[in-house]
Amino acid sequence: MHIRKATKYLKDVTLQKQCVPFRRYNGGVGRCAQAKQWGWTQGRWPKKSAEFLLHMLKTQSNAELKGLDVDSLVIEHIQVNKAPKMRRRTYRAHGRINPYMSSPCHIEMILTEKEQIVPKPEEEVAQKKKISQKKLKKQKLMARE
Repeated sequence: MHIRKATKYLKDVTLQKQCVPFRRYNGGVGRCAQAKQWGWTQGRWPKKSAEFLLHMLKTQSNAELKGLDVDSLVIEHIQVNKAPKMRRRTYRAHGRINPYMSSPCHIEMILTEKEQIVPKPEEEVAQKKKISQKKLKKQKLMARE
């Protein structure tokens, strides 16, 4: 997906103009009409996740530092992995303590420049027909005589 198209989509998600289809972890996810454009029925608008991804896409200084053209960047790969949970505790009634865990993640995003389509050059001359080693030796002998 092109970087401009991705930023527009994520901005629309935060404004609830387009939804994110929930295909896998969709137990209890409600239906919305905006999911029809993805060929699905269930969808939501994960604002916090969309803002994190939007923030990662806006870091264009890395591309400029590497000498890439920002307008031709395309998202090649995105991967989100679980990170180690961070522990805190909450104090409950009757002297009990319960865990207060956070669920962070690692986000990996690879952007590359879109490859330019180069037209195939026209053949100027027909390729020479390959000659076997035996015929080459025969021709050399004839040339010597």
